[in-house]
Parts: sequence; structure tokens; C-alpha cells
Amino acid sequence: MLRTKSNIRYQIIINVIMMLVTLIMVAPLILLFISSVSSEKSLLVNGYSYIPKELSLDAYRYIFSNRQTIFRAYGITIIVTIIGTTCNVMLSAMMGYALSVKKLPFRNIINFYIFFTMLFSGGLVPSYLMWANTFHIKNTLLALILPNFLLSAMNVILVRTNYTTSIPEALYEAAKIDGASYLQIFTKVVFPMGKPILVTIGLFSGLTYWNDWTNGLYYINDPKLYSIQNLLNKMIQDVQALQANASAAGSGAAMQIPTVSVRMAIAFVAILPILIIYPFLQKYFAEGVALGAVKG
Repeated sequence: MLRTKSNIRYQIIINVIMMLVTLIMVAPLILLFISSVSSEKSLLVNGYSYIPKELSLDAYRYIFSNRQTIFRAYGITIIVTIIGTTCNVMLSAMMGYALSVKKLPFRNIINFYIFFTMLFSGGLVPSYLMWANTFHIKNTLLALILPNFLLSAMNVILVRTNYTTSIPEALYEAAKIDGASYLQIFTKVVFPMGKPILVTIGLFSGLTYWNDWTNGLYYINDPKLYSIQNLLNKMIQDVQALQANASAAGSGAAMQIPTVSVRMAIAFVAILPILIIYPFLQKYFAEGVALGAVKG
């Protein structure tokens, strides 16, 4: 492209807009971290500010007072996220491929059934009774993996649509002529070419598993099986209980309990691993999207 004045001016405008958008997205994270290292008194008196009035690490001292518990919760969350995301991507890929085959028996009925589950569900109580009393997954790692997130109807529809629109029918026919089975077509043709959509749903699924706390709330009573989200949520409840007791007793110590800063620190601790890992995953995500655009 010729570097004309209009092109240079256009590039400068685009760069400025992107820097502003980036600043808007990063600013809340900066405020979150600064608030987490501010003293409780300064937050209550002066409010949130990008320039802290008084620095304090009391919130992080409280969170990491029991390092073993924190690291165990991180380990459980990492294991659940890896296993859950892998299963979600593989199940979505296989079901999406099956539904993209036009000769699949009862294909329309299965499509309707999947779409129906997007609109209606059995509800929380029947789901709990099924998982807890029928499958007996309560207080196991499966309770953090199976309910709600293992397979998403939306992901299946996205994968099916991607396979149908981006992979030419001639490739299927050529593979069949060469003697390939449906499983070989899936592993050697469909799965590699479906990388863009699989990377996308993998990222979404991974974030969902990492941020999940509802499964732990419903199905986990054993503190040793708490995920990082459930553990941090329990810490917030403990801090609130301490402050309520101190206030009821009329003690001035209630002002010293870092409730607000602990909330900020807990939020920062929960998202920190994602902030560290995502830049490395983002490269593969961008490459997958670019590959899909070229092949499309």
C-alpha cells in the first residue's frame, strides 16, 4: 500500500482510537489493583482513586494468611478448567460434525432437541436432585465439571454452522472416494479445518469454568474441594461476618477490618492467572481466526 498522506492520516486516527479503547478496558483493572492495595480507612473516607491516599497490604495478608488453602484451590480450579474445557471442545466438535452430515438419521429432530434446550430447562431443583441423588457427584471434582457447562447447545450450533458453511462438500466427497470413514474424515479433515471456531469456544468455555462458583455452591460442602472462586467467596462472607460482629459490639475495630479492599483484592487474585495466560493464548486465537478467514 502506498504511504500517501491520506493513508498515514487514516492510520494515525485508527491508532488513536485503538489506544483509547485499550485505555478504557485497562483503566478498571488498574483501579481494581490500586483499590486492593489501599487502606480500608482511605477507601471509606476518600473513595476509589487512581492515586492511593494510603497504601496497605492488609487485604492480601488476609487472603494469603493460609497459602496452602489458596494454592490448593488454584490447583483444583486449574484441573477443572483444563478437563472441562477439553471435554466441552471435543463433545461440541463431535456433535457439531455429526449434525453437519446431511444424511444423518433423525437429523432435524436432534437439531430441534438441541435448540429446545436453549429455551427451556428442567430448573434448578430437578437438576440438583438428578446430579446429587441419581449420579451421586456431590463433593467430588465431577460436581465442578459435569453440571451446566460440560456441553453447551450454543457451542454445538456454532460448530455445526461453521462446519456447514466453511468446509466445502467436495472435501467430504473426495475423502469418501479415497475410502475414509466418518471418523477419519472428522479427525483428518473437519477437526483441523474447524480450528478457528474450536479455539473460540475453548476460550469461552475455559473462562466459564474458571469463573464458575455456582456448581461449588450447590454441590460442594468439603472445603478441601473448593475452587478458587468458592474459596474467595467464603472469605468475603467471613470478613462481612467479622465486621458485623465488631459493629454489633460497638467496637472501633470494625473500621479496621478490610472489607472493601478485600473485595478488590479477591477480584484481582481471581482474574490474575487469566491476565497472565491470555496473552499467550491470544496469539493462537488470532492465528486460528486468520486461518479460517483465508480458507473461507
